[in-house]
Amino acid sequence: MGVTWTDRDVAADWVRQVRAHTKGMFLVNFALAFEPKALSAVLDARPPIVSFSWGDPGRHAELVKSAGAKLAIQVTTGAAARKVLRHAPNFFICQGIEAGGHVEGTLPLLQALDEVLSAADGVPVIAAGGIATREDVECVLDAGAAGAMLGTRFVACRESRAHPEYKRLLIEGTATELTTCFSDGWPNAKHRVLANPTLEMWKRAGEPEGPDRPGEADSLALMGSVPILRYEDTAPRVGMEGNIGEMCLYAGTGVGKIGDIPSAAELVERLSPS
Repeated sequence: MGVTWTDRDVAADWVRQVRAHTKGMFLVNFALAFEPKALSAVLDARPPIVSFSWGDPGRHAELVKSAGAKLAIQVTTGAAARKVLRHAPNFFICQGIEAGGHVEGTLPLLQALDEVLSAADGVPVIAAGGIATREDVECVLDAGAAGAMLGTRFVACRESRAHPEYKRLLIEGTATELTTCFSDGWPNAKHRVLANPTLEMWKRAGEPEGPDRPGEADSLALMGSVPILRYEDTAPRVGMEGNIGEMCLYAGTGVGKIGDIPSAAELVERLSPS
């Protein structure tokens, strides 16, 4: 559950809703490229796990522990893991460059995983990035990961709040690109997306920065009465209307292995190692 940009009261309510409807574990994430303004409210709602990505959690780590939540930290190299070991995380999330969405990773997943495992000093490591099938899960487990984290594969499931057109494009898509095209909302952060007309138009123009990008002021979709502009980092969600296929379509490199839209429960069963 990503709540980096979410209003504190809304984020806390989301945590309470999930706690009320499941006995399982779930994770609330803050990207530390931004101040985690909702953290105190989220902790008051008692999430079982809080994770931090894109930076050293510093003092926030102790707040998480004091609230009784488990602490997870996303890392991308062995050096990054060693730097944050002092926070005694309950587990690491190792992100490879294959991941969809905003990509902190700079190394292929298996290379990064090898580095992080060597530096983790016994802390469990979860592998993330480009994982879409049971074989992918088994591969990272065989490489020493304690578990696998999947994003894009679960966007294309029935319970996902992704727009139906976005799900269809994930099924049809095979090519992703790591780019800075959709930078409005998070400047200068690379992100992996499906190739689409906006990305191709921007590349043909020489990959300019704003305000000189082609179609700069185009409103591609509406969420209620709120326009979604062409280069926003907003992914298409249920309820949006407009040119969904030209919006920011986050996808990891495993997208070519996605061929249907099952339930989340069926996906978990399908992905679980035999």
